[in-house]
Amino acid sequence: MEHKYTNDLVNETSPYLLQHAHNPVNWNAWNENTLAKAKAENKLILISVGYSACHWCHVMEHESFEDSLVAQVMNKNFINIKVDREERPDVDQVYMNAVQLMTGSGGWPLNAVALPDGRPVWGGTYFKKEQWISALEQISKLYVEKPEKLHEYADKLEEGIKSLDVVQLNTDAPVFEKTYINTAIENWSKQFDNHAGGMNRAPKFMMPNNYHFLLRYAYQTNDEKLQDYVNLTLKKMAYGGVFDQIGGGFSRYSVDAKWHVPHFEKMLYDNGQLVSLYSDAYLITKNELYKDIVTETLEYIKRDMTTENGAFYSSLDADSDTPEGELEEGAFYVWQKDQLKTLLKEDFELFSDYYNINNYGFWEHGNYVLIRKDDDEKIIEKYNITKPLLAEKKKHWKQVLIEVRDKRSKPRLDDKTLTSWNALMLKGYIDAYRVFGDPSYLASAEKNAHFIIKNQLREDGGLYHNYKNGKSNINGYLEDYAATIDAFLGLYENTLDETWLTTARDLANYSFDHFFDDTSKMFYFTSNEDKSLVSRSIEYRDNVIPASNSIMAKNLFKLSHYFDNVHYSKTAMSMLNNVKPEMLEYPSGYSNWFDLMLNYTNPYYEVAIVGKNAKNKITELNKTYIPNKLIAGSTSENNLPLLENRYNPNNTLIYVCVNKACKLPVSEVDNAIKLLKE
Repeated sequence: MEHKYTNDLVNETSPYLLQHAHNPVNWNAWNENTLAKAKAENKLILISVGYSACHWCHVMEHESFEDSLVAQVMNKNFINIKVDREERPDVDQVYMNAVQLMTGSGGWPLNAVALPDGRPVWGGTYFKKEQWISALEQISKLYVEKPEKLHEYADKLEEGIKSLDVVQLNTDAPVFEKTYINTAIENWSKQFDNHAGGMNRAPKFMMPNNYHFLLRYAYQTNDEKLQDYVNLTLKKMAYGGVFDQIGGGFSRYSVDAKWHVPHFEKMLYDNGQLVSLYSDAYLITKNELYKDIVTETLEYIKRDMTTENGAFYSSLDADSDTPEGELEEGAFYVWQKDQLKTLLKEDFELFSDYYNINNYGFWEHGNYVLIRKDDDEKIIEKYNITKPLLAEKKKHWKQVLIEVRDKRSKPRLDDKTLTSWNALMLKGYIDAYRVFGDPSYLASAEKNAHFIIKNQLREDGGLYHNYKNGKSNINGYLEDYAATIDAFLGLYENTLDETWLTTARDLANYSFDHFFDDTSKMFYFTSNEDKSLVSRSIEYRDNVIPASNSIMAKNLFKLSHYFDNVHYSKTAMSMLNNVKPEMLEYPSGYSNWFDLMLNYTNPYYEVAIVGKNAKNKITELNKTYIPNKLIAGSTSENNLPLLENRYNPNNTLIYVCVNKACKLPVSEVDNAIKLLKE
């Protein structure tokens, strides 16, 4: 295909960058050559950050970056850099912090102008074409006529950026108490939506880690009211349009308060974490709905998001082509009533009641987003049908509709692979295996883990962040190490293959060497081998994905038990103590830290299972939800601290220990569970 314009992005592998390779704007990738060019030519840098599944990024591209007049202004006055925020979260973080300081809010597309040395002086998010041209012309004029003003502003802004994400070492004694967590949840609960689940606002984000923590806390404290709220949220999310009722998997968030109309992009990181969450929720409740959600989500991941070598793609776009060839959000997923009547024939009435082809499920322009309101029991009673018949009908409807849907223009796939997100999905698979025992889940988890070892783990012990077309070229961030260690620990606990445990330890040691800040006892987001940016930040607030520092602190807590390592133990405790002063103010931004705190406020058990039958005993033990434990095990002699001198060739024994004090070993899992519940 002939293109009128081609820029340097044509040499990149990121689908987002490649989407801009034929803009008239002279886009460059973020690299040393581009930054050196800006300095050599003494030109302002224009940094535009987005990602493949970002709807408004596409809108701004179409309105501005594909326009030759806009391109003239940009090319004349700036060195233009396009950044895929998922490939370069470090760059995104710096300029996002800058824009939030300047404007009070942020988002994507993120656009910033910086001096030739990379220090930001201006920025914002989405701009209409006229606004964009006007803003760029003004800042270009200022740079020519009064450059000292921009330099002064850059100095102030740099100070502001460096003051963000700074963590002070907390020298107070680490005291973690149940009352502290209780108070936090009391404050947090004022924002709960006790009618539709989630937070009492729109848009509604899933925030899996929030509910994973609340699920655990409610269970461990027998807080029935909180249990009801978490289960209400999980049910409403599962019933909502945010869950793809036909093809499985979750979109990013809903634009409304009832989880109905999503922002239709599907992200790997949401789905990985939600599989883990619904698996644990099933273990507690045995609610078949939760099992269905896990099954259908993993079917979607296998069908649409998995490569031949076991890696996982990053995301599916919100937009796809309508039959008229117009790019439109949600076009792939929505249905019109007449089409459904034709496809479902005599089943239409039942289907339309089940999935609300009515005012409740109506979106816009004659389109319906499928949403459930009633549970199966109500539908069974109303239509006087059996449970197996309804299940059969649902299966048939999904087959019919997915066949039709697959003939539509598909959403664009972001087919790059990110190590951190792959590890979250790997963890989802291993959690689903732990709960449901499906060997195909374990096979997918192991295949992905081997992909990471083979392609992303370097000879020097470090990780790459990205992978595409056989190429990995971006040095890993703390999120890659933290998520991979967590996933590998899960693999070890379910397979007893010690390779995963020792690799997790080695990755932790590498993180200490290259990311650790001795002053604050926290980990930087970037390696000491990376080129320095305006600031080197410490990511510690939990968000849609937990903070890399909170995942790492939990990893070190576990590794300290496995290897009897005091340094790991002290670091985990110190990290939690550092963020403790902030946690009460905004509990939902620290849910993973609160989860770690529960390991200190409640007994935390080491369960060592040794003997020929160890794997079967673990499978049996995993049928009970016990979040405050780790598992070590071996089918033969083993010198791990928790397993040493415990092998008995004639009997498989289970040792339950707390703080290096062990109860008498038992041979039956039921007896071990009693000890764990005491």
